[in-house]
Amino acid sequence: MTLTKRLTAEFLGTFWLVLGGCGSAVLAAKFGGDANPLGIGFVGVALAFGLTVLTGAYAFGHISGGHFNPAVSFGLWAGGRFPARDLLPYVVVQVLGGLLAGFVLLQIAQGQAGFQIDGSQAGAFASNGFGELSPGGYSLAASFLTEVVLTAVFLLVIMGSTHGRAPAGFAPIAIGLALTLIHLISIPVTNTSVNPARSTAVAFFAGSGATSQLWLFWIAPLIGGLIGGLIYKGLGKE
Repeated sequence: MTLTKRLTAEFLGTFWLVLGGCGSAVLAAKFGGDANPLGIGFVGVALAFGLTVLTGAYAFGHISGGHFNPAVSFGLWAGGRFPARDLLPYVVVQVLGGLLAGFVLLQIAQGQAGFQIDGSQAGAFASNGFGELSPGGYSLAASFLTEVVLTAVFLLVIMGSTHGRAPAGFAPIAIGLALTLIHLISIPVTNTSVNPARSTAVAFFAGSGATSQLWLFWIAPLIGGLIGGLIYKGLGKE
């Protein structure tokens, strides 16, 4: 498969992940409000993220590998499954695909009368945060640890389910369920990143609070991805 086709697949897959996952958080999580609650809540948002990566992996995984996440690309490189020469191009198109999804989501959200983004609020426009911008008020240290550990585990699941000895055809299901579980654990802590492209996509539109904390949602997932990839590389040796 040519690099152009693989990059296009990564762009589209990341676009879908951000639009589906963050879109569910922005448009559907609190639909109806307290008086007439019809929203899907954070359980629904967690499931939405899992479904986007599951469906995206089935749609584009055979073309690009279905990373849709810089931390996954770095983790697969650390685990010996991805060439270093493709890292930068993959990360660039992942970020661009996410930003386009964030822009499209903003246009949709603004179609509702009275819609506005309050960047001082935790989770504004599905953004990630710590401290005062953490949904549960969790500290920087707790948020950092959460993102590192959960991204590392995510890589273990990805590498294990796509191993040559794993049951064929089921990897996207395992990966999607893992991402759902990750969100169920960490939405209260950081609003769940484990994906720098996803975080960048909405922080860009959420205001200075989200962008000022974006560094953590690059550094922690990348560290976690590298740890997970290296651990599985060691486990996979005969």
